[in-house]
Amino acid sequence: MAVTRSLGRAGLHVTTAEAAPEALAGHSCYARGHLESPCPQMAPKAYVSWLAKVMAERSFNFVVPVTEVTSQLLLNCKEELSGLSLPFADYDTVMALADKGHLMKRAAELRIPHPETRWFAHAGELNQGAVEYPVVLKPCLSKIFTGESWVATRVRVLSSADQLQQELDSCPYLHQYPFMLQAFIPGKGAGIFCLYDQGRPVTYFAHKRLREKPPEGGVSVLCESAVPDPTMQAYASRLLDEVGWHGVAMVEFRVAPDGTPYLMEVNTRFWGSLQLAVDAGVDFPRLLWEVHQGRAPRGPEEYKVGQRLRWLLGDIDSLYLYLRGHRTLKEKGRRLLAFATPRLSGLLHEVNRRGDLGPAWFEFKRYLKDLTGH
Repeated sequence: MAVTRSLGRAGLHVTTAEAAPEALAGHSCYARGHLESPCPQMAPKAYVSWLAKVMAERSFNFVVPVTEVTSQLLLNCKEELSGLSLPFADYDTVMALADKGHLMKRAAELRIPHPETRWFAHAGELNQGAVEYPVVLKPCLSKIFTGESWVATRVRVLSSADQLQQELDSCPYLHQYPFMLQAFIPGKGAGIFCLYDQGRPVTYFAHKRLREKPPEGGVSVLCESAVPDPTMQAYASRLLDEVGWHGVAMVEFRVAPDGTPYLMEVNTRFWGSLQLAVDAGVDFPRLLWEVHQGRAPRGPEEYKVGQRLRWLLGDIDSLYLYLRGHRTLKEKGRRLLAFATPRLSGLLHEVNRRGDLGPAWFEFKRYLKDLTGH
């Protein structure tokens, strides 16, 4: 939706596409049309064939995949999509960062702090008796392409041998595909958001997560723009410079209590809180379009720090989960008060926007349908 709004405001004719007859972004006043596609996760071959047909019938000069599956799939199938020009690095470069196993090895070579890591080609190589807890079990890929479909994986923090065995029993992909065991890093998540033009940094951005869904850590429902941490930005630059990056990326860290940032992963596409960057003055989609057009844009010298973005319905869900959890009455009272008395200055809502209420109305109707089952 942030991409649709940004490019639509820039005067581009935007068409959205999703494996559904309707989409959130498709209800924006900045979307000129919507296309229903096959599911790229369940039917990737059909999806690629569909896109090839669409591109042969209509003239699109900028295609922006916004999910991990679609971005990697289209890069992997460029030969079948003649004329497709994607605003990303090539497939091998993207996978060198998207594969967390390769990423950790590269971090070691570049002297970037990262969790202590052990790699396994499959579960058969794992000596369970040698594992110390707590430990993080992390597949090397978030989504695994089998050639016929995609397998979604998950990350788990394990505190016992029983939990490890349960994870091995419930996740067949661990017996076929590489994964890691990493030291657990206490602390909080942080990231550096970047745009590169053929190995040249264009701009950087950072934010703070204030509330998440679920409350213990997940999707941001309230976040605030912040000044990039110089150490994290230097590490992100070292990594992206070394591979000659092109396009957008989010370099994610875990900041330990002593302040050390540990590299965790790289998101090689647009991220969930993109709207906040646009609101703060770093219009990544428009800048990416200019990069794609060969205009060599320059990012803003500064942006608004303290700009806030709230996903209202997500914040409601987060509040419900928080109040339902095992917390003191005082903690619940503070959380409820913070929800009910938001700072209005410098606060914008992610979905409901004056002058573009279509997505908010669509989301609200879908939310009620999920709640009631009707």
